[in-house]
Amino acid sequence: MTYRKDLIASLIRDVPDFPEPGVTFKDITPLLANPNGYAAAISELVDTAARDVDVVVGMEARGFMFAGPVALSLGAGFVPVRKPGKLPGEVYSQSFVLEYGSETLTVHQDAVPPGSKVLIVDDVLATAGTVRATASLVEQLGAELVGVSVLLELSALGGREKLDRAGIGPVDAVLTV
Repeated sequence: MTYRKDLIASLIRDVPDFPEPGVTFKDITPLLANPNGYAAAISELVDTAARDVDVVVGMEARGFMFAGPVALSLGAGFVPVRKPGKLPGEVYSQSFVLEYGSETLTVHQDAVPPGSKVLIVDDVLATAGTVRATASLVEQLGAELVGVSVLLELSALGGREKLDRAGIGPVDAVLTV
C-alpha cells in the first residue's frame, strides 16, 4: 500500500453492531476530521477516477463529502442525489434494498443535460444497492455513466460482482477490505 492508502486505512474505524446487530459500520468521521487523511482520500479518488467527466454524482449523505471535492478537482459539476423530500421541483426516484433496510433516492429531473458523462462517487461499496439505484437515476436522466469511484469496497458483500452483472462500471476503489 502507498503512504496515502495506509493513512486512509488507519483513519477508518469499525463500529460493531451498528446500526443493528451483525452489521459492522465503517466510520469515516476520524478520516474527515484529519486534514491530511481527508486530502489523501480525495487525492486517491481523483487519481483513480475517469477523466472525461461532465458531472460527478454523490449520494446523501457521506457520498457528498467526497463527490464535491472530486468534482472540483476534475473540473466537473456536482449533482447531489438525495433522500425523498429534500429536493424541490420535479424528481426521478429509485428505491432499493440496503444490507440493513431499504431506502429511496431522488435527483432533479433537470440535473444534467442528456448525454452528459457522469461519474458516481461514494464512500463505501457494500451490497451495491445505493450505486445501482444511482445508476438507474443517471439512466433516467439520459446521461452516460462512465464509472464508479468509491473510497472503500467491502468485498465480502459482493457489491462489485452485482454491479458487473448489472453492466455498471468500471468500478474503482481506493481500499478493498
